[in-house]
Amino acid sequence: MDCDEQSTVGGVVLAAGESVRYGDGNKLLAPVSGTPMLARVVDVASESTLDDIVVVLGHEADAVAETLDGVATVYNGDYAAGQSTSVRRGIAFGREAGWDAAVVLLGDMPFVDPETVDRLREAHRTGAGDIVAPRYDGRRGNPVLFARSQFEALVGVSGDRGGRELVRSHPETVRLDTDDPGVVRDIDTVGGLSPQ
Repeated sequence: MDCDEQSTVGGVVLAAGESVRYGDGNKLLAPVSGTPMLARVVDVASESTLDDIVVVLGHEADAVAETLDGVATVYNGDYAAGQSTSVRRGIAFGREAGWDAAVVLLGDMPFVDPETVDRLREAHRTGAGDIVAPRYDGRRGNPVLFARSQFEALVGVSGDRGGRELVRSHPETVRLDTDDPGVVRDIDTVGGLSPQ
């Protein structure tokens, strides 16, 4: 059954982590083509058809927030307990805002094509599934769309895995093939910023 044409789909950008593997500095502030990495991810969300965006802050929240312009933020005081705590904060925001689905974007994945986000939304709109994840060259990637029906399960995840286990275990997860290599390219080290 098709989802409502007028359904509200928001974006949750996870940006609370400590950049432990990156080395000195906060990777979300590292320049990517002259723009802070996190700002690039927010640009991806903004250039897509998402109706709303929230950025979940934590580690060095004030400095990270300075890279953002006109986007809603929430603070996750439990960020050291893992990514799942940020997912919880973002989904709580989406529930309160009345979202019908949420696309969870990672703050260290600045090379995703906005059109990929739109394809996730369209797959959900046409009833493909309650969880839609992109796939590139056989590898599952990010961001991932979760329908409102999955919000309760999402807020129940724990540790540093975010919604990964839910994506893997849900029997009806849709894996959407894409030609976007950005969905599998996250930045964990300084070397990850070099051109590919």
